Amino acid sequence: MAVQAIAFYLLALVTVASGFAVVSARNPVHSVLFLILAFFSAAGLFVLLGAEFLAMLLVVVYVGAVAVLFLFVVMMLDVDFSQLRQGFARYMPLGGLVAGVLALEMIVVSTSVAAHGAAAKNAAPQAATVDVTNAETIGRVLYTDYVYFFQAAGLVLLVAMIGAIVLTLRHKPGVRRQVIADQVARGPASGMRIVSIKPGEGIGE
Repeated sequence: MAVQAIAFYLLALVTVASGFAVVSARNPVHSVLFLILAFFSAAGLFVLLGAEFLAMLLVVVYVGAVAVLFLFVVMMLDVDFSQLRQGFARYMPLGGLVAGVLALEMIVVSTSVAAHGAAAKNAAPQAATVDVTNAETIGRVLYTDYVYFFQAAGLVLLVAMIGAIVLTLRHKPGVRRQVIADQVARGPASGMRIVSIKPGEGIGE
């Protein structure tokens, strides 16, 4: 039990520290790397809670798709970040107001749950069958009741990936590109040349 508590506090500390580094780092690439670290630490917390499927989902979806996508977009786009930071002080009051409202909402929700004991009503999870694993139970709910929402989430990730490719695709003059239609339409007459080689002689130009 002591080892599990130490692991929990260590992962929680890394998650909070990396989350703070995401918003405080000046380099956007470093921010994305700290975001990946936060995702991995949160996945470790899910493993300690016994939710292996959510941990795997967090690593595969967020780290393997979203965070890497953000990293490639940030590294490939030629964005002048010094110019973007020029209006930081102007939007600081609005950002502080939004952050204050979010903090107030979190305080109200936490105090309301603690006062009325709403968390105690759902403290005991539904007992699962002995032969059914955690991942299988979540899969049954995910692919039966919420299958359309799951497909919609996949479609959103697909659109995000296509958008990143479109943003980073740049056409430069003088660069030869692959034309699929020309390759498919090519026949033996245009794609192959038969040469008659005489004995003792090589192939000339």
